[in-house]
Amino acid sequence: MKDISHSEEIYTVSRLNREARLLLEEGLGVIWIEGEISNFAAPRSGHWYFSLKDDTAQVRCAMFRRENGRSEFIPADGMHVLARVRVSLYEGRGDFQLLIEQLVEMGEGKLQRAFEALKKKLAAAGLFSEEHKKPIPLLPKTIGIITSPTGAAIRDILSVLRRRFISANVIIYPALVQGDLAAASLVESIKIANMRRECDVLILARGGGSIEDLWPFNEEIVAHAIYKSRIPIVSGVGHEIDFTIADFVADLRAPTPSVAAEYVTPDVNQLIDDLNQQKGYLIRLMQNQVSQIKQHLLWVERHLQQQHPLRRLKSEIQQFDFYFQRLCLAINNKLKQRAQQLQHCAAQLDTLSPLSTLRRGYAIVSDSFGKVITNVKKLKLDEKVSIKLHEGSFISSVEKVHE
Repeated sequence: MKDISHSEEIYTVSRLNREARLLLEEGLGVIWIEGEISNFAAPRSGHWYFSLKDDTAQVRCAMFRRENGRSEFIPADGMHVLARVRVSLYEGRGDFQLLIEQLVEMGEGKLQRAFEALKKKLAAAGLFSEEHKKPIPLLPKTIGIITSPTGAAIRDILSVLRRRFISANVIIYPALVQGDLAAASLVESIKIANMRRECDVLILARGGGSIEDLWPFNEEIVAHAIYKSRIPIVSGVGHEIDFTIADFVADLRAPTPSVAAEYVTPDVNQLIDDLNQQKGYLIRLMQNQVSQIKQHLLWVERHLQQQHPLRRLKSEIQQFDFYFQRLCLAINNKLKQRAQQLQHCAAQLDTLSPLSTLRRGYAIVSDSFGKVITNVKKLKLDEKVSIKLHEGSFISSVEKVHE
């Protein structure tokens, strides 16, 4: 065995672990670390023990009762967290460990808790109360849409509006629907729509996504903007299983943007069917009443046969049948007249549509600023103008002007 020089210092295990702990704690100090919780344990002592891991490594952690008493949540396996830690070493076993001073939850769990907290707060403040819900108009003349002008939601909404109620005017209020600036953008569009007072109803919409994607619709400023809106708002955010704070505050919640478009429009074909049903109901009602009267008259006829008023009674029945036929004819004529008026109104609406005018071969000429030109005196030679046709548009140059 080799002799040990007196100049070489001999460490005990306890001393080695203690000095290693001091080196770690003083060398790295307090740092932040991100990871996923696993093997969480909470014994009777009140301390928390668990591991933090990533894809390739893990480290033991301890969070003592004094520190975890200030935590806003109880950890669970699988949670993604950000931890403020002091790097240390457990001397008794020589285990490398982190002493947790603060835990911050990351990911969907945190957002879900924030969602529930805000939902409870706004419900207590009365923002979800049914008594504040405004009715949705049956036949809106102008429909406003607050959404991204480039997303799938706007295409779905416009498709439904064209199919169900093409005569309605549509105004799009562009807004961001995702990201840190989206909530303020949605609020601004709601304010603009209310300030202009152009619409009878508003659709607030975006397509589906994760809770992070839909989070602008869970912001408190958006909830208050919807609540203060003087125009009824129908929310159509995400898919059927998605719920946002905006859905609870809105005057009506639709499961998807397409359904929101259906909620704000009547179906013309359904209106005609309803009219025909009412017509049939009125005819059946009158026939039932006439049948009852006839039965009564027949009873009276039999009752009066003892006094032989037969000729007079038959004359009255004949006259009654005549009046009944006239009544039925008048009802049919009135119903036909109303149906013709409805068809005439629909034709007028189609005739007044700018799209109908373009379809007949006309065009709309506008300058470079988008202003429609109605007088050749406002044109200049070589000026570039935009010409919109029924299908597409093109740019032209003015070569000659005829007044």
